[in-house]
Amino acid sequence: MVDEIWQELAKAKYMLWEHASSKRSWELQSLKEACETALREKHFLDDSQPEGFLDEAGISHMKQLEVLRQVFRKAGEADIPCEVPDYLCCKITLDIFCDPVITPSGVTYERAVILDHLQKVGKFDPITREPLDQSQLVPNLAIKEAVQAYLDKHGWAYKLD
Repeated sequence: MVDEIWQELAKAKYMLWEHASSKRSWELQSLKEACETALREKHFLDDSQPEGFLDEAGISHMKQLEVLRQVFRKAGEADIPCEVPDYLCCKITLDIFCDPVITPSGVTYERAVILDHLQKVGKFDPITREPLDQSQLVPNLAIKEAVQAYLDKHGWAYKLD
């Protein structure tokens, strides 16, 4: 039940991010085009200087355009999906954590996944093979906060495959 609620919440948050991302992308593109136009107009006006300065002005104009492109590329990077860091993902499912718990050996798992393992496979840690009981699992609040901070900054990570 909790998993289904989290999935629906994740879908909704992804849809919100997707809408906001599209809007940001359109606004960035419009602003980029306006800045490029302004630089071209400035260059055209500067073009009326004596001939000796034309090459320097042209080089300066090209550098400004390249810097402008770099700034807008960097501004759009947060909306480009990439790999979620390993420390934010369950060692068994490789999915981003929702309800992380830590074992006495220091390994963090998704609660539902490790409970399922303990019930169906055996009472041991699947990575360290050390004996493990459900009562030894402790919520990993630091990882949970790190996941939330990551999702706040990278809304595309809410998308579930």
